[in-house]
Amino acid sequence: MKWSWKIGEWAGIGVYLHATFVMLIGFLIISNLIAGASPGGLLNGVGFVLALFACVLLHEFGHALAAKRYGIPTRDITLLPIGGLARLERMPDKPKQELVVALAGPLVNVVIAAGLFVILLATNALEPVANLTVTQGSFLERLMLVNVTLVLFNLIPAFPMDGGRVLRAALAMRMDYARATRTAATLGQGFAFVFGLIGFFTNPLLMFTALFIWLGAAQEASAVQVKSTLGDVPVSRAMMTQYETLSPLNSIKHVTDLIIAGSQQDFPVVERGHIVGVVTRSDVVKALAERGGQGFVSSIMRRDFQTVGATELLSAASDKTQIGGLHTVPIVSDGQLVGLLTLDNIGEYLMIQSALKVSPQYRREPEAAL
Repeated sequence: MKWSWKIGEWAGIGVYLHATFVMLIGFLIISNLIAGASPGGLLNGVGFVLALFACVLLHEFGHALAAKRYGIPTRDITLLPIGGLARLERMPDKPKQELVVALAGPLVNVVIAAGLFVILLATNALEPVANLTVTQGSFLERLMLVNVTLVLFNLIPAFPMDGGRVLRAALAMRMDYARATRTAATLGQGFAFVFGLIGFFTNPLLMFTALFIWLGAAQEASAVQVKSTLGDVPVSRAMMTQYETLSPLNSIKHVTDLIIAGSQQDFPVVERGHIVGVVTRSDVVKALAERGGQGFVSSIMRRDFQTVGATELLSAASDKTQIGGLHTVPIVSDGQLVGLLTLDNIGEYLMIQSALKVSPQYRREPEAAL
């Protein structure tokens, strides 16, 4: 994600801090200074926000480690003012697996809240909740209540919250996955409408939350509908078959000429009939900026890339076009390069199929139209 800084890596997962999070800390400091807060009060307020986002980070690692158990890597975790974002390579295919991954995050907050409660109880430090405010009262008790709130908020049965995925997983055990998604998304948008209506009369922040839920539900339903449409379609139906290839010994200048002359963005590198790498436009631009385009393709090509078999299903292959910063996936058959797949190819295939389905000739002679 742009405007993010890497602050560490745990369990092989990079953790990033978004610039807006730093702005939030700055806003809190300035607000407390204007309100005349003491240095101790100021430190307490900033410390509480940092502790809160540590809990959010652990929540996201709950999702990531649960997904790892099913062989699903996590690209990265980004901390934002509105919470955390763990980007999984894909969602689990089986409803029970999705249920476990979705519940793993809130379960982390339950454990944190329970641990804090035990500490407060053991030290006789529990205060009446009425005595607590956002900035005043027991630090640990406020943190405990925030974790309880995170659990309740995330379990609202609406996308993109965890509760929406829990609901979808439960429904998918009894019905088609696409239908389960539509049902969960519709319910989520119903929650969004109610939140927006309440927020209009009470709290504008609730209206923002409602918009977030509404758009998240719509996006999830749309993405699953696309995958459902692609379900039984082989990659060979949508792949690009007219493209340029490179040799490891080609010059970088040769690649720039190909980029200028055509519309191809990424190029497979082939040696003795086998694909050995991929060169992206961004790799070429970086080489031009750093060394004026001197050198050979072998010095800038990426050797770590995904390939897809020509007989694989398009729905599964589409996920690979978003992995590792490579937007073009080579298609192979018997070890030989036979095509390329990009999101543009998939989008064009869907557009053509959609146009065919409304065609009178397609309705009369579907086999001939295809």
